[in-house]
Amino acid sequence: MMTQGVTQGVFPGGVLLCAKGEDIFFFEAFGLADLMRAQPMKRDAVFDLASLTKPLATAAAMMVLVQEGRLGLHTCLDEVLHKGFGPGKAKITMDMLLRHTSGLPAHRAFHTVIADCADPGQALIDAVLAEPLENPPGSCQIYSDLGFMLLCHVIETVTQQRLDQFVRDRVYTTLKIKDLFFIHLGTKLGTKLGTKPDIKDMSVDENRLVSTRNCPWRDRVLTGEVEDENAWAAGGVQGHAGLFGDARSVHLLCMEILHGIRQESPRVLDPRILTAFVTKYPGQTMVAGFDTPSVKGSSSGRYFSRKAVGHLGYTGTSFWMDPASGLLVILLTNRVHPSRSNEKIRKFRPAIHDCIARCIR
Repeated sequence: MMTQGVTQGVFPGGVLLCAKGEDIFFFEAFGLADLMRAQPMKRDAVFDLASLTKPLATAAAMMVLVQEGRLGLHTCLDEVLHKGFGPGKAKITMDMLLRHTSGLPAHRAFHTVIADCADPGQALIDAVLAEPLENPPGSCQIYSDLGFMLLCHVIETVTQQRLDQFVRDRVYTTLKIKDLFFIHLGTKLGTKLGTKPDIKDMSVDENRLVSTRNCPWRDRVLTGEVEDENAWAAGGVQGHAGLFGDARSVHLLCMEILHGIRQESPRVLDPRILTAFVTKYPGQTMVAGFDTPSVKGSSSGRYFSRKAVGHLGYTGTSFWMDPASGLLVILLTNRVHPSRSNEKIRKFRPAIHDCIARCIR
C-alpha cells in the first residue's frame, strides 16, 4: 500500500512505523524526500510534523505543568494573563483550549500582518488575544489553531522559557528522545520573503530533512522551515505547529503516553493526569490535546477502538494508538510536496490503517 501511495501520487514519499507496544513489527521508508533533488526517503528522515505539535509538544508541556501544580485544567485565562485579552475570554479554561471548546475561530491568516513587525511572536499573541470569539466558551467544539497559540503563550508565561526549550528539558531529554525539536528561525525574519532566513538551533543533518510545499508567499520549496505560515512568521516555535521529528522519536513519546494511559508506570507523565487529558466528554470527539476516532469516516479506519487517541498533521503526518490492543501506527509523509492541493491522503489514511489492523488480527 505504501508503494502504491507513491506510484499513485498520494505522496512523493513516506515512512511507516507499526508497533504493538514496544515491539516494532514494521518500519520502512518509501519514495522521495525531495522531488527536485530526487532525494530518497530514509527511515530516519525528519518531517515537519505540523499539528502533531499540539499533542507531542504543547499538550505534553501542559501535562507537566498540571502534574507539578503550576496550572490546573480548570485554571482560567485571567489567572495567568492578567490583561490584554478581548471580551469574553477571561474565563476560558486551559481545558477548553486543549479540547477546542474555547469559542475561538479555527484559523486566521495572521502571517500577512505580523511578518513585518519588530517582534512578530508578540504580534501574533496580541492578534489572537484581540480576535473576537465565534462562540461562547464551552458551548461547542471547533478545532482551533488559535487556542494552541494561546496555550503556547500560557506555557511561556508560566515557565519563563520558550516552549521548545521547556518541552525539551522536561520531557524529551528525560526520555532520551533526540529527534523531536523545533527549528527556531529567529525573532526577526525581515521582509525579504524570497530569501531563506538563517536557521538557528539546527540540531540535525540537513540531508535528513524532508521537503514540503513550494510556497508562493515565501517563494521557495520549504526544507527545514515550518510549512505553517503563522508559525513561520512568529519565528518557528508555536503551540499549533513547528515541531520536527522522525518516526522513531514519535514512537518513543507515543509509548510514554500509551504507558500512562494504560497505567503502566511511564517515566515522565503522571498516569492520573494523562487519564484526565484523554477522558472524553459527552458529545465531543476531541480530548485534551488529542483526537479520537469519529463514529464514521475516521482516519484511523474501522478497527481502532473507541479508546484510541491520535492526531493528524496537515503536511501528511499522523499517529494513532489504541490502549485496548497496544497497536500504534505512525504514518509520516510529505503529501504537500510540492503543493497543498494534493488531498489523496484523505482516502489513503483509513485504508492503510484498516490494512494494518487486518494483518495483525
